[in-house]
Amino acid sequence: MESLSACIGDANAATFCCYRPLHSTFKFLCHFAITVVANVPRLQMVHKRFFCSKIFPNAADHHFRLRHHQNKWLIKQVTKSNFSEALGEIRTHVSNSDFIAVSLQQTGAYSAPWQRVLPIDTAETAYLKAKRAAERFQVLQFAVCPFSVKASKLIAHPYNFHLFPRDELKIAMPSYSFSCQLSYLTTMAREGFDFNACIYDGISYLSRAQELAAADRIGHSSPISYGVPSSSANSVADSVFTERTKSRVRHWVNACKDSNKKTEDALISTLRKLVSGSELYGSRPCLIINVCSERQVQLVLEMLKEFVDVVPIVVPARGGEVQAIRVVLTSSEEDKNLLEKELQDMEEEHNKRVRGFREVIDLISTSQKPVVAHNSLNDFTFIYSKFLAPLPSTMDEFKSSLLLVFPHILDVNHLMKAIGPFEKVNNLPASISYLRRKFFAPIDMEVSHRAEADNVQIHGRNVLRISELFAKLCSVLKINPETFEGDYSHLSYALQCHANTLNPSFTSSEDPIDEDVRIWNKNSRRISIDNLALLWGLESGISAAELKALLHGSHEVFSKEFDVQMVDKNCAVIVFWTPGFSDRFLKIMDSGEIFCESLKDMISEGSAAASYKTYRSVCKLGLWEADLADALDKALEKSKRLTEAMSEEDLSVIDWNNDKMINLDDL
Repeated sequence: MESLSACIGDANAATFCCYRPLHSTFKFLCHFAITVVANVPRLQMVHKRFFCSKIFPNAADHHFRLRHHQNKWLIKQVTKSNFSEALGEIRTHVSNSDFIAVSLQQTGAYSAPWQRVLPIDTAETAYLKAKRAAERFQVLQFAVCPFSVKASKLIAHPYNFHLFPRDELKIAMPSYSFSCQLSYLTTMAREGFDFNACIYDGISYLSRAQELAAADRIGHSSPISYGVPSSSANSVADSVFTERTKSRVRHWVNACKDSNKKTEDALISTLRKLVSGSELYGSRPCLIINVCSERQVQLVLEMLKEFVDVVPIVVPARGGEVQAIRVVLTSSEEDKNLLEKELQDMEEEHNKRVRGFREVIDLISTSQKPVVAHNSLNDFTFIYSKFLAPLPSTMDEFKSSLLLVFPHILDVNHLMKAIGPFEKVNNLPASISYLRRKFFAPIDMEVSHRAEADNVQIHGRNVLRISELFAKLCSVLKINPETFEGDYSHLSYALQCHANTLNPSFTSSEDPIDEDVRIWNKNSRRISIDNLALLWGLESGISAAELKALLHGSHEVFSKEFDVQMVDKNCAVIVFWTPGFSDRFLKIMDSGEIFCESLKDMISEGSAAASYKTYRSVCKLGLWEADLADALDKALEKSKRLTEAMSEEDLSVIDWNNDKMINLDDL
């Protein structure tokens, strides 16, 4: 994206006309944004060069969308130009609301079909897949909706923030690059997303970890006062430095006060300031004290406590270290309080500029109010990665760290499963439609924002759908969302049962993170991963039914109940409902034993099989190949090399506590 930004800013950058047909315009957009080829077609435009414009299939469709959403989806669109105003508004709404719904629009979610979170994924593999997506793709829109539910009335305050990461601090940090998935960009373009406004007017941000790194690198960019605790033991050198500095400050203060009492010639006054080292901080006199170490900073700040009419301000160097202390002399107690207030305001403005959109994330976190989402694992891996810190390596670390920031996370997906576990609820409109057909749960929605017909925006509308779906589910499940009465330290028991459940395969927070998985989205039947085997190297395009028919009756292990589910175009997972049959199948495949003539050609052409642990190793090792078969082959090869290396060093690597060989797939 750095190359992309350079191309956009260049005078010869490609230009898009506002009324080009959708197909050709967006095809060229994707080619330009992702490949960033050197020889970009140069188009002439009279006024301004655009990366992309708002695009609709036709004007009638655009008008229909506006009329359709005029009274329903009134969502305030927030960019860099109105961010400060919106921040004050949303702070008030968060304080007065009971819940906060969030919804993200990313540039992609996965690079290959098998890299989606599947029913066969354990909590750990599901997290590793979500982690991979969060680290590769970018958030361009972040919708936030503080809301409350009073009886059957939903009071919502939706905001949609347009984001774009850029180097606001001009220090080449952070250096962003991210991938784009064509289907996601296509959907955004069809909805009229203005890529041009996103790039030029999107709100930037730094994560908490990036902010700390930036502070270490450049220090504070504005004068900020602070205190440093003193040390009890002072050396002779410390005492000499302190006394000399104190004497200098005392003479400077006296000189400033004397010069205020009597009128001096301008030349004499200037010479006096040069000799004493006095300057002006605004209209107030100040003195610069150079320091060579953090120890001297502590000594100066401790010594200045003896002077009641001065305010110390740390002057940072470019590398983040303190290079000097600026001592500002005030004229009275009121003047001192005024200066300290000015410094606090400067620090707040500095922090806002550095943090950017993360101010909203910190606001939600500080409120400690329940956060409602759809597909929480995906959303919160993105939130953690972009706004908090690099994602931990394991699910347990991620969850424990995340819940310190957001203690109550509610996923409408899991609430839907409490109604019908066999229903497919991955789509928000479909979920709302299902509830309307099956249950009587009318919700009257009141949205705080008002807009003219020509200014209505539909971007971020999913956050209102999440709020509406949550209100309907509470009504259907007989959950009273008004039971908190301002105390958010504990959720009601009914909601607590569904809180903080990040694994899509589980239906409540009480489900253990174990080794049992599901096979189908519409079936809640679970099975241990020990009873699963992966088979790949199959004929491309073979269906699960065809493979099951091919395997049925070919061997004793396929004489009892088993199932087949395709994971990739030439890779399947075989489900043995009889314990022990999975191990027997893998041993048969390793030995090369032929089941029947119908399978002879398939095995001879390179079909291979492995346990679920090999699939888990693929995710742990980050072998994100386009084809799962290639990733499984690489995982087996790595395991083989590791086995050979360990055999050369020690022929018997034994876990003596359990009296069994260490499983190399788990390393």
